[in-house]
This record gives sequence, structure tokens and C-alpha cells, in this order.
Amino acid sequence: MNLNVSKRKDGRIYLYIEKSYRDKLTGKPKKKNVKTLGYVDELEKQYPDPIAHFREVARQMTLEEKANRQITLKIDMNADLPRNAEGSKNFGYAIPLKIYHELNLDKFLKNRSRSEKFEFNTNSIMILLIISRLLSPGSKNKAYEEKNRYFECFDFSKDDVYRALIYFNKISEDLQQYLHENVRMKYGCDTSIVYYDVTNYHFEIKKPDENRKRGRCKQNRKKPIIQMGLAMDKMGIPIHYELFPGNKLDKETFRSVIGKVRKDYNTGRIIVVADMGIITGDNIYYLTGDKPEKPRNGYVFSFSIRGGSNAFKAYVLDEKGYTNGEGKPLDEDFDFKVKDRVTYRDINVTMNNGKTQKKTVYEKQVVFWSKKYCIKARAERAEMLVKAEALIAKPSSFNKATSFGSAAYVNNLEYDKKTGEILDTGKVLCINKNKIAEEEKYDGYYSIVTSELNMPVANIIDTYRGLWEIEETFKITKSDLETRPVYVSDYDHINAHFLTCFIALTILRLIQQKTGGKYSAKKILDCLNKIQCCDEEENIYLFNYRNEISDELGDAFGIDFTKKRLTLSEIKKVLGEAKS
Repeated sequence: MNLNVSKRKDGRIYLYIEKSYRDKLTGKPKKKNVKTLGYVDELEKQYPDPIAHFREVARQMTLEEKANRQITLKIDMNADLPRNAEGSKNFGYAIPLKIYHELNLDKFLKNRSRSEKFEFNTNSIMILLIISRLLSPGSKNKAYEEKNRYFECFDFSKDDVYRALIYFNKISEDLQQYLHENVRMKYGCDTSIVYYDVTNYHFEIKKPDENRKRGRCKQNRKKPIIQMGLAMDKMGIPIHYELFPGNKLDKETFRSVIGKVRKDYNTGRIIVVADMGIITGDNIYYLTGDKPEKPRNGYVFSFSIRGGSNAFKAYVLDEKGYTNGEGKPLDEDFDFKVKDRVTYRDINVTMNNGKTQKKTVYEKQVVFWSKKYCIKARAERAEMLVKAEALIAKPSSFNKATSFGSAAYVNNLEYDKKTGEILDTGKVLCINKNKIAEEEKYDGYYSIVTSELNMPVANIIDTYRGLWEIEETFKITKSDLETRPVYVSDYDHINAHFLTCFIALTILRLIQQKTGGKYSAKKILDCLNKIQCCDEEENIYLFNYRNEISDELGDAFGIDFTKKRLTLSEIKKVLGEAKS
């Protein structure tokens, strides 16, 4: 409680006692009037110094409020632990629970399930799967076994969880669109730039099936995989995902996902950012349309220098035209250089009749060199060359899988097609010096092509660099959220698994956004996981974790994580407010 001394326009001073509190909706600190006192000149008739008097009154009111919260506990040091004691409970899940309800996911699931014949609560199951994915990732069985870790009434069976997965697969696309629309309304989004990438997830099975097929695994595993294409907005928030068979090429997933985003997500004109695995004539034409001078949608793609034409390579290596990035000539000792040009090139496009036609696209080509990237490329090659030398010295210790990467630098290397073992053909194994020399020419160089002819070069480079967000997103799903390996096998279960991971990831990104991007996903999840408590006595819960991150998370979402003890009713009140 504090005394508010307010000076009015007529010069008179008015007093009232106010109390600080936190707004439930915005999470911002506010104050409210708890006792009106009156004007000082009138109060002086009763009190010699009204301001000093009522400051003491406010202090006493604060002490009385605190005293009402004080209780005396008698601790029996000989008491036994009850047989069914459940250990600690997590309270950090209050934040993802709040976002879940801010996005109205509970309303969506409740409304959609009304016409269904099943009796289990899909909303309750979804909440368990999402908070478990964030705070204790693992199998669906693990999530169910740990359901008592939270202050929720998860009144359903393990079989209900797996039945619900079938239903979640059925509503997956509608739920993704609904989620995006609510993110846009509650948190804001920017789909003028859409980042796109593809990754894959392996399964612990021996034989491939209709969807889980052997393909080019990004971790070089031989297990069957499923491909995921993911679109993400300019702010790093996931928009839409789609699953593909493991043998589907990255470039073949592009039009399906981006087409869905353009059609169903109200994006308007978009500029798609992707790496060179996506850049094909068909994909470019799909985006820009048949009017190269006025493209329907745009692109910013990385472009292979080593795979480019001889004329393009010559342009890259020609020192003419490079500046320091600010339009100024290069110094003698520079760390970065860049140049650009607007040009045209022919692309091959597959038409509706299946035939290929040449189409002309006009684009800006940006080439830059970075000393940091150059050093990195040479360090990575040096590591591969050490392995290549070891391979040459003792080829019997390697096979096709273990020689991956280094084999490219070894001449006369052949493998047994069945076993993958290195064959002794009688040819001398040696380092491919010509390949090394050719690669070294382009160390540190990168190129980007874009349909946006008037976009400043610095903006083009910054826009492309944003692609690391989606790469980081995939790393988060595979490490922090432990999306792989996937423990379910039926396709509807698999897709439902990725749907829950997608929602969990969106919630995590929104937590990062709300806290200004200061903390990594790992730090946030570690913090939320450690905000735990145990039943000390008579439904009074004792907390033993608090740090800078928990304070900042609490401030951002209007949830107080600073108290050492809370009663069960107080905890349930906080969780109830999170759901309101």
C-alpha cells in the first residue's frame, strides 16, 4: 500500500491510498485506489500533518495484509513420507498454458469435437502432449505416465491418448490455419517474407513403408525417414508444415507447402527465402508467373557458385566492381566485399503438358566474400583432408558411410555396391589436388539471386541471413523438443505427433518473442522445467528455484514466480487466470 499525493489543477492536494497489482490480460503493473482520504487542507482540521499520518496508515495496512498471510507450521521430524507421495509438481507450465489459451486452442478443440462420438477430452489430451513436449519430451507413453506432474485433472486413459492422435491428424490442416490466425491477432505476424526449408526425421525401423522411406538423411543415417517442409514468417514464427515421403526431393516439396500458405493463410504478396536446394526453374516460375517484369511473388535464393556457368564464375572472381558494402572502395586489409548486378537468365520450366520450355527471368545477383566464411571453409576442408589422409593410409578401416565427406578428396576410390566396403582395385589412392585448388578459389564467396530488383543489397543479404532462424528452429525441434526419433508408426499418429510438436514450437517461439529474444529456447525450457514445488504441509507448496529468467518470464506474462510458498488454492487461481 502507498499514499498517493495528487496535486489538482486548482492547486489543492488530494490524498488516497493505492495498491499495486498486475493486470491479468496485459501482465503489466497497475495501481488501484483502495481508500479515498480527501483534500489536505480539510484533513489538517483533524491531523497536524495529514501526509505523514496517512503514510503511516498505508504502512500499517501493508503490514496487516502480510500478517494475514502468515501462518505457523508445526513440523514433525519423525513423520513418515506417505506411501503414495508423488514428488514435486511443475508450475512453470503456467506460461505455455496461458499462451495456449490466449490462442484459443481450447475453444477450437471443444467446438470441433462436439459432433464427434468419442467421449474423451481432446483439449485436455492436447494440453498434456504440448506441455510434455516442452518440459519433458519423450514418447506418448512417457507423457501419460508423468501426467500427475502437473496441477491438471487429466481424466483420460492411455488408450484415449492414441485415439486422440487419429482425430488430431484429421483436423491438422484446419488447426494450423486457426493457430496462425490467432497468432496474427494476438501477437502479430509478418508474412511479407516467408522462409522455407526442409528437414527429415528418422524412425527406428528396419524396413521402409509407404511414407517412411530411405532418402538423403541430413544426419547421414541409413534409417527410413520422413521429410518435413516448414514455412516460417519474418518474425521467426512457424506458419505451416507438411510431411512428405522420405525419398521426396527438397525441391519437390516447395510448391505444395508454399501453395498452401499462399492460398489459405491470407498472406498477400510474399517473398520466399530458401537455400539452393529449392532453386529450380519450376519453383521460380511458380512464384513469379509469366510476367518477368512484374513478378506475382518474389524470391531470395542462395545460388551455387561452383555449380554456376563459367561466365558467372568469372564474374565472381573478377575484382572489378567490389565495394566494402557501403559503396566505398576496398581497403588493403578488408574482411568483407560485395557487388551486384541486374541481369537475366533462362530457366527450364515444365508446362502443363509435361514439356519443358525456356523462360526468361530478370533478377539481381549479389555476390559477397567474407573473411570469416573463408577461414571457416578452409578449416572444415582441412578437417576432411586429415580424414582423407587416414583413409589413404588404411582404407580397410573405412567404408562408404564412415568415409563420407573425406572421400570427395580421394582419387581412385571405389566401393562394393552391396557392402559399401572400399575395394582394392590396384589403383593408387591419392589426394585430389585439382579439386582442392578449384574449391579454394571460391572459399568465402556466397551468391544470392532475387526477383526484387529494387531491393537494396544490404537488405537482400540481411533477408537471406534470416534463414538461419528456420535452421535453428529445426535444431530446436530435434534437440530441445526431442521430436526424433519418432515412436509412433501409423501415419495418422505420425502426423499428429508432428502437429503437437508444431504447436509446442510455436508457443516456444512466442515466449522468446515476448521476452525480446534475449534467451535461447534451451534456457527458457530449463527455467520453466525447474519452477517446481512440493507439498510441504497441508496443501502449502514450497518452491526452491528463482533466477533472472524466471523473473523476466513472470513479468512478461503476468505470473508471479517470486513467492517461496503458495497454497494450493493460490496455485489453482493462477492457473485458472492463465486459462481465462
